[in-house]
Formats: sequence, structure tokens, C-alpha cells
Amino acid sequence: MSVDGRVTVSERRSTGPPVTARPYCDRVEGPDVDAGELLALARSVAEAAGTLLLDGAAHARTAVGTKTSPTDMVTEMDRASEALVVEGVLRARPDDGVLGEEGTARPGTSGVRWVVDPLDGTTNYLYGLPAWAVSVAAEVDGRVVAAVVADPSHGDLYAATLGGGATCNGRRLALGAGPPLATALVGTGFSYEADRRARQAAVLAQVLPRVRDVRRAGAAALDLCWVASGRLDAFYERGLQPWDLAAGALVATEAGAVTGDLDGGPPSGAFALAAATAVFEPLRDLLLTSGAATA
Repeated sequence: MSVDGRVTVSERRSTGPPVTARPYCDRVEGPDVDAGELLALARSVAEAAGTLLLDGAAHARTAVGTKTSPTDMVTEMDRASEALVVEGVLRARPDDGVLGEEGTARPGTSGVRWVVDPLDGTTNYLYGLPAWAVSVAAEVDGRVVAAVVADPSHGDLYAATLGGGATCNGRRLALGAGPPLATALVGTGFSYEADRRARQAAVLAQVLPRVRDVRRAGAAALDLCWVASGRLDAFYERGLQPWDLAAGALVATEAGAVTGDLDGGPPSGAFALAAATAVFEPLRDLLLTSGAATA
């Protein structure tokens, strides 16, 4: 990334969020994309969607359905939020692609793709639990370069650009080394499928005695941002979708967390782990021995 915040197309060759806090990128001449402009647009549409959702939170839901399982819910507010975000993005950048949780899959021609979770934590939203968010990430040639996670219930807005650091409400996030594993507060999430939940519970039974405690908030984008802000010392989950991971992983990485899978690669749907530096390796070892890779 150049000093003016621009990212060249040839710099962006990763297929997912970076593993280390400050990845090195060779600069090769190519078309420019201003990460700051992408961030401003992500913030604008995420805040607008957050306001829409917050305004609608107290109203009775008129359409509640399910997707992958009876516990995987979707509402008219998920769809309305996605429509608002997509419309706002394409009005500003009509040549970009968009991938959204609620069905938007639009190819683009610019090399930029937006990855959108319009309501991360739908179950929480339905139950009135204040742990839900709007997640918007901008990828350039497959690498996330700008990210926003809006948490309207608490008035928090997390933002990051690749190589430019991460903030919460404009305040710079700088994660410390973290505690020993035995006193680490760890977040996780579970599958919507009953048989996988049983396997994940078996993993949890081995993790829980070896850490301070475990939290399950039900919104992966927020969990990752809470690692970035020190509210959690680590977060792990298997089976996340791109929209769950894209924005939050960049925020965590740019705040100084280590992010990856269990095999030395970047975080992905196969496995995602984000942790303070002192926690990452011992927790990864514990998860490996606990069978988390296949749970």
C-alpha cells in the first residue's frame, strides 16, 4: 500500500484477510483504488443500515423465515438492510461487484467487490439482545482493503484499512500481547446443524477448563471486533461464511491481533481464529488437540 492510502491491483493477490498484523506487499504499477474512499462509502452505508435496523428493532416482525436449518433465521429487516447497502454502494460505484448474505451475488468489472452481512446476529435482533451488527467489507482482487462493522445498539463503529490500522469510534485500536491462555477470555460460535453442535460442544468441554471463561455472543463480526478492542482475548469458529469474516477479520488484524486458521493459513470458512499474540499459539495448539479442525 502506498503512503496515500492507494492500493494497486497487483498488490492484492491474497484470497482472504491477511494472517499477520502488517503484511508486506510488493508494489507493482497498476490501476489505483483509494482505500480511504472505499472506507468512507462502507461507513456511510453501514451507518444507514444500522439506523434502519435500530428503528425497526422495536416493531413486530412481519416475515420471519429460515434458511439452512430451523434455527437459521432471516427476517424482512435482513433483506431491507441488504437492499439499502447494495443500493448505496452501486449508486456510488456501479461497476463494482457485491456479495451479500441475503442473496446478492453481482459480478463487477472494476476489481472491487463488496462483501456484506446486513444483519449479523439475526437471532439476537429478534430476541431483543443487543449483540448484532452490520458488516461491510471492500475487497480488491480478493483481498479485503477496507472494512466497517457498525454496532448500533452500543453506538460503536469499527473501521479498518489494510495497512492503515483500525479504530473504534475514531479511536485507534492497539491490542496488547494479551494474558496467558489460562486467564484468557475466549469467544466462539456454533453451527446451525445439530450434529455439528454436538461435536463443537465436545471441543468446548476441553477448552473451557483451560481458559478463564468462554463467551458466545452470536455475531461473529462483533466477536472479531471485540478481540480488536480487548473485550475478548480470542475468538474461534469453524464454518463462517465470507460475510461473517471479511470485515471483522481485517479490523482484528489491523488492531494487532493474530488471525489465521489451524494450519498456518489465513482465516477462512474452514477455520477462523483471532487472538492476542500471547494467546494465539497456545489456543491453536489446544484447539488442534481438542479436534476443533473437524468439529
